[in-house]
Amino acid sequence: MNKIDTHNSKGGDERSTATSLLRLGTRLKLSRQTRGLTLKVLAAAANCSESLLSKVENGKVSPSLPMLHRLVEVLGTNIGWMFEESDGEEGIVFRAGSRPLIALDPLRRGEGISLERVIPYSPGHLLQCNIHHIEAGGESAGPIQHAGEEVGYLLEGAIELMVGEKTFRLSAGDSFVFNSELPHWYRNVGDERASIFWVNTPATF
Repeated sequence: MNKIDTHNSKGGDERSTATSLLRLGTRLKLSRQTRGLTLKVLAAAANCSESLLSKVENGKVSPSLPMLHRLVEVLGTNIGWMFEESDGEEGIVFRAGSRPLIALDPLRRGEGISLERVIPYSPGHLLQCNIHHIEAGGESAGPIQHAGEEVGYLLEGAIELMVGEKTFRLSAGDSFVFNSELPHWYRNVGDERASIFWVNTPATF
């Protein structure tokens, strides 16, 4: 059982997070090396420091979502592959309690943000789907923008969504859709965890 299991101990969650960071670092380094890039070159292209990139590759720190978007764009790969637990066969059904849960954004306030993978990454998928869990006080690192289109449905809680120059207050049951090329960002404005069922295409995460 992976990190999404709410019965896991805190120690188990910490080990799962550490494993996820090591997997990310290893695949990031592999992707960089197969393209013949040095740490310095990749860091400059992705607009981050060489020391921070080194720490990410060694599994010591978690990068922000905008930083990961820049890195995979330079490397010509996909964020999903960086985190996927296996590279095996595609599945059809993913049971409750067994879907991968990954954390990306730095802890700005509260418990931050985690993404529950509804569709595990595979080159064959045109859609990308996650449940974004935002703890009270949590917010996305951004704003970010990329090619594609996104749609979301707020399962629980209250959030503030910024798209372009507009800001919206959403409650459970509200939905949204927008062009991913518009800068977008969101935060939890309630007292409890908010969860968003979020789909976008093409898969960029």
